[in-house]
Amino acid sequence: MSRCLILLCGLLLAASVSAAPGDVQRFPAKGEATAQLRIHGTTDIEVFAVVIADYQRLHPGTEVVYEDIITQDLYARFLRDRNTAAAPDLLISSGMDLQTKLVNDGNALAHRSPQTEAVPAWAKWRNEAFGISYEPVVMVYNTRALPQTKVPHTRRQLLDLLRADDAPLRDKVGTYDIERSSVGYLLATQDAQRGSIAGALLGALGDNGVVREERTGVLLDQVGSGRLSLVYNVLGSYAQARIDAGAPLGVIEPEDYTLVVLRTAMIPRTSPHPNEAKQFLDYLLSARGQQVLSREARLMPIVRTGGDGDPGQNRRPIQLGPGLLVYLDALKRRQFLDAWRSSVEAKQR
Repeated sequence: MSRCLILLCGLLLAASVSAAPGDVQRFPAKGEATAQLRIHGTTDIEVFAVVIADYQRLHPGTEVVYEDIITQDLYARFLRDRNTAAAPDLLISSGMDLQTKLVNDGNALAHRSPQTEAVPAWAKWRNEAFGISYEPVVMVYNTRALPQTKVPHTRRQLLDLLRADDAPLRDKVGTYDIERSSVGYLLATQDAQRGSIAGALLGALGDNGVVREERTGVLLDQVGSGRLSLVYNVLGSYAQARIDAGAPLGVIEPEDYTLVVLRTAMIPRTSPHPNEAKQFLDYLLSARGQQVLSREARLMPIVRTGGDGDPGQNRRPIQLGPGLLVYLDALKRRQFLDAWRSSVEAKQR
């Protein structure tokens, strides 16, 4: 996909012409096939497979096709395929701003059920976009490369570490490339709105030759191998899964504030199988589905028994709704990307 991001809508519509297919996995019906469901999602197939397997225990006649697509391509592919035989039945994405844009532009089918009513107000919008899980946005470090005495617990401490005379993070720090990563762009704009030191931190990352990548997994591969010592602003669940598997990683939820990204589901108006999409969404939001997301897929559940799904004191959920459209404005996006690029590129050695 082109990196020349000048006009958002123009870019995404143009990119839709060439957006490459994602990784596709077909989950055949466990019994006589009576229904089909096509899901386009940004969650890794290996993570979501356990969820689909459990759903098929309840609905053995449903064949599920899951396509793992990066966030921007998911948006572009939907615009390209929505009126074709390849149209998805359900979109599941951590790109909250792009999901919001699809809803705002009239592409979503409303759905009400006891399960959707149980979703906290901060995690749904217009009964058309629903949070199914949430992700704390964290720093991840290599426990062998960064001594505990140097591990930052706030953005101010990270800034001090980046400015330290011995430069422990020189060429050893990474983050999302927000020109290629929609989630990275969302997080960077949220930091700019919430954090008074966001500009200084970005400049210090640039001074230290920050490594920029599109996918969370690539960043975690590099910090796990020791190529990087620390990565900033990445999704937490992927790191925790690697820690559970024995990787030498530590996770930090910044104590000043920890952003929370929703993994949202939306049923398109053009869904070929809307009833199956509604049924699957209700499963995801049910007590059983939320338990599977939590225990098996290691994703944090939205709906909690006996609670409102409040993610915690220092966690700051990014609110679904029209406020997310502000930085999708073409002029604002171009200005933000220009400023970001000048900080992370011009100072690199």
